[in-house]
Amino acid sequence: MKHHNYSIIGHRQPAVDAASKATGQAQYTVDIQLPGMLWGKILRSKYPHARILNIDTSKAEKLAGIKAVITHKDTLGKKFGFVRNTADQYPLAVDKVRYIGDEIAAVAAVAEDVAEEALALIRVDYEVLPAVFDPLEAIDPEAPLIHDGQNNISARLAWEFGNVEEGFGESDFVRQDTFYTQPVNHCPLEPHACVASFEPPDHLTVWASTQGVFYLRNQLSRTLDMPISNIRVIRPQVGGAFGGKIELFPFNVCAAILSQKTGKPVKIVCTREEVFTATRCRHPMIIHLKTGVKKDGALVAVQARIILDGGAYNSTGPVATYLAGAFLCLPLKARNIKYEGFRVYTNKPVCGAQRGHAVPQIRFAIESQLDIIAETLGLDPIELHLKNAVQTGDVTLNKQVITSCGFSECLEKIKAQRSPALPEGKGIGFATCAFVSGATYHLFFTTEAFANAIIQANEDGTVSLITGVADIGQGSDTVLAMITAEELGIGVKDIKLITADTDLTPYDWGSGSSRVTYQAGNATKMAAAQVKKLLLEAVSHELDVYPEELVARDGRIFVRDRPEKGISFAEAVSLAQKSTGGEPIIGQGEFQPQEAKVNLQSGEGNTSPAYSFGAQLAQVEIDKELGKVKVTKMVVAHDCGLAINPMAIEGQIEGSIAMGHGQALYEELIQEKGQTLNADFINYRLPTARDVPEVETMLVESVDPGGPYGAKESGEGIIVSTIPAIANAISNATGGRIHSLPLTPEKLLKALEQKTK
Repeated sequence: MKHHNYSIIGHRQPAVDAASKATGQAQYTVDIQLPGMLWGKILRSKYPHARILNIDTSKAEKLAGIKAVITHKDTLGKKFGFVRNTADQYPLAVDKVRYIGDEIAAVAAVAEDVAEEALALIRVDYEVLPAVFDPLEAIDPEAPLIHDGQNNISARLAWEFGNVEEGFGESDFVRQDTFYTQPVNHCPLEPHACVASFEPPDHLTVWASTQGVFYLRNQLSRTLDMPISNIRVIRPQVGGAFGGKIELFPFNVCAAILSQKTGKPVKIVCTREEVFTATRCRHPMIIHLKTGVKKDGALVAVQARIILDGGAYNSTGPVATYLAGAFLCLPLKARNIKYEGFRVYTNKPVCGAQRGHAVPQIRFAIESQLDIIAETLGLDPIELHLKNAVQTGDVTLNKQVITSCGFSECLEKIKAQRSPALPEGKGIGFATCAFVSGATYHLFFTTEAFANAIIQANEDGTVSLITGVADIGQGSDTVLAMITAEELGIGVKDIKLITADTDLTPYDWGSGSSRVTYQAGNATKMAAAQVKKLLLEAVSHELDVYPEELVARDGRIFVRDRPEKGISFAEAVSLAQKSTGGEPIIGQGEFQPQEAKVNLQSGEGNTSPAYSFGAQLAQVEIDKELGKVKVTKMVVAHDCGLAINPMAIEGQIEGSIAMGHGQALYEELIQEKGQTLNADFINYRLPTARDVPEVETMLVESVDPGGPYGAKESGEGIIVSTIPAIANAISNATGGRIHSLPLTPEKLLKALEQKTK
């Protein structure tokens, strides 16, 4: 890493909430207890596709301890969705159910077991309808319609840059493959949960395990037809999210309506089975990929046709369909690109955003195919990537602007780490990645700035940082505190955080698409700079120097060339308040990327104000008799701009590798006729601490001109390269190639058998 003259930025900093989590003092949504609080439960469909003929709640309503029972008749019948113009889900099913787990009714009771008993007393009469579970079958014009009045293609995007047919004609070698990826769950340790408390006449307070309090408030406002000023959303600690808690869910709406009907607070906590089946999972994809190259490995043409299995509702489907195409080639350059993506409704659980959001699937395919091409042509795969690598200043065919890029340096670092030879049964694989630092596509219909921050300097030398950002475990509170401390020349311990409360904090879109460090970090830096300006002006009058001669550092403000001439930060705050007649010393920052909007139909537009890059090596050991794979080591080189908190970046990289490792080798939701068969932690296999390999991290600092102190995305994008690196390592060790995830022993043994024929 480069060395910088910063006192806080770039230094290793433990999480500011580490002590509260380690001691058990941190409060999560499930921990909230309010006077008179009731338990809420949801009745869910047992059929994948059926028309609702009648719902009889009379027996449930008579059960002792039941305070309310609601159906769709108690809602406003308004559809909701992540992207407003594709909203297609009701809080409670109105006409029919579309997957096993679809919400039909909800109850509120004095105890959880009473609520469970009431669900069993609700009678639903169904007309069972034909269901479709295969996305290829769902596209057939004769397939059952999951949403009446429209076909089963929920989103379709197509574009071409250049001419791929001419490109294939110019290529020396053309390769075609089909790859398959599986549905996987986010598996947060904390289940989805919320507490709703309605206070007459018209005020609603919601505590939720969410990635964005303002986004949730806006969605609740539309679904409940309440002014946003009458809704307060508070984020307690969040025990993991990974994209799975970014949306509004029916249980949020049900808790609010139940509280309104009963006059009591209502808590709904999803069971682990509900988390698996009734929240969101990663989109499975069928990826048809065709790539043409020159003999030296230069990419001439890339064509992809992708089928995304979206499940019963839209969720983030249009965004996922776009991102799969937008990152078809990045971090590489190709002369001609063609993309067609279909997101398809099926009668299965809903798919949405998950770490990397559609990019890991497409990059598993293309990084695997490039590895095959390199081997076939006798090329070094790292050299192939170096030949096609994007550079700072490049503009891709789809108009992504590369403002900073340490990708080639990442490749060189990985190349230096590669073992020259490995013994029998061991293999090494290589793959690369690129990711956004906050997406700039305006699909969210918000006119507010994406990120805001307020900073107030206090007389005791502390500073209050007020931000709407939701720290979901990624360490954003620590990063924003470090930015504030660096700008004002004080310690991180002197920063008091007030976060993620729609009544107390300024607007922030939420923690998604790796946007917080870049966008909220810039807003925070602006707010701190305003406070610093006020303090320096006050101190300059006191010391009879120009403000430009002063430095804020180590809890003091002093003259740069005469450090002994200065005062403490607390004294500076008092001086500034006196100079303003006692007014508080406050700074405000607002940030929103100004790049051109993405055109989803043409595929053109700058997806992000900055892009991170990375390269990765996986080392594996193979038991060829049993088909077992053990990942022994992962080596990562990651371009994160400037590393604000290297400790946090390393942790995020290790988290991405752990998740990618699991999804490469083990994880898969087993679904049969719409029923999830392994919806628990016993039968859904996750890697444990004993399984996760050794991780070696090398940070590359390209220093982005638009990021706070040069920072950009760090950590999330690494999952993109983890999965194909492991796949390529297995192929390197065995000579067998697996085209579908997960890379199970059965598939490996079959690949080895086919290799010997």
